Amino acid sequence: MFVNSDFKENDNMETTDPQYWNNRYLTGDTGWDMGRVSPPLQAYIDQLENKDLDILIPGAGNSYEAAYLLEKGFRRVTVLDIAPVLTARLREAFAGTALQIVEDDFFRHQGQYDLVLEQTFFCALEPSLRRAYVTHMHTLVKPGGHLAGVLFNRSFSHDGPPFGGTANEYRELFAPLFELKTMELCYNSHPARQGTELFINFLPK
Repeated sequence: MFVNSDFKENDNMETTDPQYWNNRYLTGDTGWDMGRVSPPLQAYIDQLENKDLDILIPGAGNSYEAAYLLEKGFRRVTVLDIAPVLTARLREAFAGTALQIVEDDFFRHQGQYDLVLEQTFFCALEPSLRRAYVTHMHTLVKPGGHLAGVLFNRSFSHDGPPFGGTANEYRELFAPLFELKTMELCYNSHPARQGTELFINFLPK
C-alpha cells in the first residue's frame, strides 16, 4: 500500500522478518498507508455479487479493503499479516465482526480461496521471493478463483521496499501458472499513484 517512496531504508532489512514490520508500525514508518480503500480495489469489489466468496488479503496493513468488504456484506474475509503488533491492533479494531485475522508467514499459510486481493503485498517482498510467491499463490487460489488487485508499474530509486516492476516482468513470472485475464494500467488510482499501477485479474491454470 505504498503511497510514496519517502521512507527509511534498512540495509539489513528482511521483508519476511516479523520484527522488521513490527518496527515499521511501532514507529509510524508506514508511507504506504493511503488512509482509505484503494480506488481500483474498491471499484473491483463493487462489481462482485457473491457475498459468500472466501476472500484472502495477504499483507493486511490497516485493512481498509477488509473493512470495505464487510461494509458491502461479504461474510468470509480473512486478512493475513506477519507482524504481531499489527494483528493485535486489527483484532481490537475488528472485534465483534466476521473478519478472520491470521498472524502467519504468507509462505507457510495453508488454505484455499475464491479470491485473493493483492494490494502491494507483492511489492513489499524482495524480488528474489517473487517466483516463490507465484508458486505458493497458485496453491491458495481455488480452481476457477481469482488473484486480483494492483501491482506497481514503475521502478524505485531506493533498495526497497517497495520494489517495482513492469508488465513484461510480471507476465514472465505469472504466465506459467496463471491465465492473465487482465493486466492493464489503472485509470482510477490514488492521486499519488496515478500512472504507476497495473490492475491484474489472474486465474490459476
